[in-house]
Amino acid sequence: MSSNWKSIALTVVMAALASAGGAWLGAGWMMQRHETPGLHEIVHQKLDLTAEQDVRLDEIEARFAVRREALEADVRAANRELAQAIAASQGDSPEVRAAVDHFHDAMGALQKATIAHVFEMRAVLTPEQARVFDREIAGALTQEPR
Repeated sequence: MSSNWKSIALTVVMAALASAGGAWLGAGWMMQRHETPGLHEIVHQKLDLTAEQDVRLDEIEARFAVRREALEADVRAANRELAQAIAASQGDSPEVRAAVDHFHDAMGALQKATIAHVFEMRAVLTPEQARVFDREIAGALTQEPR
């Protein structure tokens, strides 16, 4: 193989590894921040909930905990799939691309479910509570990582 082709092959392999590394680091960061920071505290400490609201929100949170666990398991499986594809690959292979797509799909499903959960909780609140909730959620989403 000429040195020019070797350089190209090396560049492709390095790009694939860098891409996979970035995806892996991003996944780790997202898994740590899978839920809006302080969501439980925002709802249960910053809002003056009625007993009925408290019960309804606890039910919503319990249902979502089960769903979130399943979605996070899919994200972990996608990460393992990506790691295996990278280990078995000589570069940016169809298997690596499929594993990256699976990872993106899993992370997207987790994010969409989390947002749906936030709106389901919001629906239980009074208009004034919803204003406080929205303000707190927006602040939590725009704060810089610690």
